Amino acid sequence: MDKKRVVILGSTGSIGTSALKVARDLPNRMEVVALAAANSVDSLIEQTQEFQVKHVGIYNKDKSLALQSALPDVSIVTGEEGLCALAQLPEADMVLISIIGTAGLKPALAAIEAGKDLAIASKEILVMAGDIIMTAAKKAGVNILPVDSEHNAIFQCLEGQHVKNKEISRLILTASGGPFRTWNAQDLHSVTLEQALKHPTWSMGQKITIDSATMFNKGLEMIEARWLFDIPMDRVDVVVHPQSIVHSMVEFIDGSILAQMSNSDMCFPIQYAITYPDRVENSLKPLDFGSLGSLSFESPKHEMFPALRLARKAGTIGGTMPAVYNAANEIAVEAFVQGEIRFTDIADIVEKTMSQHQQQDTQGNLDIVIEADQWARIEAANQINRLG
Repeated sequence: MDKKRVVILGSTGSIGTSALKVARDLPNRMEVVALAAANSVDSLIEQTQEFQVKHVGIYNKDKSLALQSALPDVSIVTGEEGLCALAQLPEADMVLISIIGTAGLKPALAAIEAGKDLAIASKEILVMAGDIIMTAAKKAGVNILPVDSEHNAIFQCLEGQHVKNKEISRLILTASGGPFRTWNAQDLHSVTLEQALKHPTWSMGQKITIDSATMFNKGLEMIEARWLFDIPMDRVDVVVHPQSIVHSMVEFIDGSILAQMSNSDMCFPIQYAITYPDRVENSLKPLDFGSLGSLSFESPKHEMFPALRLARKAGTIGGTMPAVYNAANEIAVEAFVQGEIRFTDIADIVEKTMSQHQQQDTQGNLDIVIEADQWARIEAANQINRLG
């Protein structure tokens, strides 16, 4: 059995800490060789000392002195350049990226360039630059392994099936429906930040929890799935599944459907990405069908959650439009967190920003993507200002 030597970029977030649980559970299969965080110095110090890591990165350069003084024998790198250096460490086999925002783009390409397998938990990487990333990975002959539970589920359903894309009818992403699944549309105008942060199933960071409440998280996953599995947007669907036991499904042209199921614990998909192509026994709690009760499914309420419609539009148009979709949402979510706009304004701002954008082909150029991202942030901020 091979031990994977893993760099974790975003080690102090929810995905990163779950990845470290996997490392504790499977010491014979996973070795952590480097860690990086944006700002969380104290947590990063604790992780570094526990796993005896010799290479550490901190995105915020102002925090490097505190880190170095606490870890005098550790190599400390900073900023985007530092993350890229960690992604290319000679002793690493795999880089797990769980950084929120655009900061993971260049480290992802750096890892691919160095011939490292990439485990992706950061949706922005494939939403913004799916064509660029997947083309580079194919050229380098490296694996892109999804960590999101939904994409990991689809990956597992397709693994070993020798399926041609023309034999896939639909990729069906499951969604919990968030905290407002049973609400009326008119009540969404008065949603508070506290209400939006009460996810019924998963424990996640603030941004991704709000994205789940608006279903922008699922919209991003639709675009991500389009690139991961080379499937047109019109063959990527969403179904609401409140129990979050079925993590996603694949429907084939003969009407058969394969689904992947497990308890709601991110350690399951992380482990499979790390140990792929092997399956390894662990200490995670298995499903108990006798006590599980019923599983239910329903169609999403598209009129209440425009994020899905906008995602399909962005993914179908392609080019720079998905980057605009993502960036405008980030700005709108932050404005909602700060109390500047209403919950329902988030989708309106994204739609208005997309309507003002002149789509460009990326031409394999990451700079074009980043320029569109920056334009969208400015335009979304202007839209917020117009709301007063």
